[in-house]
Amino acid sequence: MISVAEAQARILAEMRTMPAETVGLVAAHGRVLAEDVAARVTQPPVAVSAMDGYAVRAGDVADAPVNLDCIGSAPAGQAFSGSVAAGQAVRIFTGGPVPDGADAIVIQEDTEADGERVRVLTSVPVGHYVRPAGLDFEAGRVGIRAGRRLSARDIGLAAAMNMPWLSVRRQPRVALLATGDEIVRPGEPIGPSQIVSSNSLALTALIDGSGGIAVDLGIARDNEDSLRRMAAGARGADMLVTLGGASVGEHDLVRRVLGEHGLELDFWRIAMRPGKPLMFGQIDGVPMLGLPGNPVSSLVCGLIFLRPALRAMLGADTDILRSETAVLDAPLAANDRRQDYLRAELRRDEDGSLRARPFGKQDSSMLSALAQADCLVLRAPHAPAATAGERVEILRLDHPFDPM
Repeated sequence: MISVAEAQARILAEMRTMPAETVGLVAAHGRVLAEDVAARVTQPPVAVSAMDGYAVRAGDVADAPVNLDCIGSAPAGQAFSGSVAAGQAVRIFTGGPVPDGADAIVIQEDTEADGERVRVLTSVPVGHYVRPAGLDFEAGRVGIRAGRRLSARDIGLAAAMNMPWLSVRRQPRVALLATGDEIVRPGEPIGPSQIVSSNSLALTALIDGSGGIAVDLGIARDNEDSLRRMAAGARGADMLVTLGGASVGEHDLVRRVLGEHGLELDFWRIAMRPGKPLMFGQIDGVPMLGLPGNPVSSLVCGLIFLRPALRAMLGADTDILRSETAVLDAPLAANDRRQDYLRAELRRDEDGSLRARPFGKQDSSMLSALAQADCLVLRAPHAPAATAGERVEILRLDHPFDPM
C-alpha cells in the first residue's frame, strides 16, 4: 500500500490541462478562467459625484453658510459643458461627471435651493463625495487572474471591464462506470440480494460541482462481456472513473478487461480508511481512477483524489484540502498503519472554540452518517490514542472549496 500523499502526487502528475475555449459572460459563470482578464476601460472614466447635491469649489464654502449661483446641472451620463467659477455651483446627481473648476460635492440635504441660487449650510473639504477617475480600476489593469473559478461577482467585474466574452478551460468529460451484480439504479426493481446504487449519482454531483461534466455509463455486471461492452462507452472521455471492482477478488476482472483497452496500472490500494481499494492508471493516455464500491469510501476518495485531479485538469489551484484544527469531544483509540478519515459533527463552545465529535460507528457503508457529518477528523498512520480535549486536524464538509 502507498500513502495518501504519494497517491495524490502520482495522480496529479498525470493530469493534463484542458484546452481553452471562448464563451459569453453568462456562460462563463462557474467555469475556470484560462487567461488573465485586463480592463479595456477605466472605471469611472472621469471624476464623478458619489451623491446627489451640488458641485462646488471647497474654498467657496469654507465659511458656510454661503449663497452660490447655480449655473446648470450634471445628471448621470451627461456632463456640464462649462466651468465652475468662484461663487458658483452646479446641480449634480449620483454618477454625474464633476464639472471643471469644482473639487467637492455638497449633498442636497445640506443645502437650500432658491431659484437660481443655492444656500450651502455646511463646509466640505476638497474631494468630498468625489469619486476620482480610475477609482475602481484603470484600463490595462488585471482584474481577474487565470485559474480562478468564476463567481457571479467575477462576471459582474468582467462586464464592467467591458469584456463581452472570456477564455475559460474546457470542462473535462468524466465517464462514470459502476460495476456489480448486486446494485440497481434508484427506482428499478430490487432483487432479494440487491441494493440501490447511490455512487454514480453522488459522484455525478461531485464532478459537476467541481467544474467537470459527468457521463454516466450505467452499471456493468460482474462478467467480462458486460464490463467490456460498457467500458467502450468511455471513448472520447478525458477521464474514466470506475465505481467498485477494485477490491480483492474483483480487481483481476476489472484489470483484465480494461487491459484490453490499454490499461497500464500505476498503483492499487492506499493506506487509508475508508478507501483502501483504490486503483489508478492510464488507458491509452486517458487517466483511469478506480474508486471503491462502498458509498462512503467512494465519496471520501472523490473528495481526496478526484476533485483535486479535476482542478488540475482545469488549471486551478489543487491545494483545496486545507485542514484546520478543532478540540476533540470524545476519546479516540490508537490508529493503525492507515490514514483515517472519521466522520464527525462540529459545534462551537460558549467561548467560540470549535469542537469535533466523531460518530461512534464509522462503517464505510453508512452513507447517512456522511450526509450528517460536518467534517472529517484526520488521523495519521500510527497516531497514538487521543483523549477528549486534545486538538485534532479536520477537513470541513460544509464549506465550499471555490470562492463563489
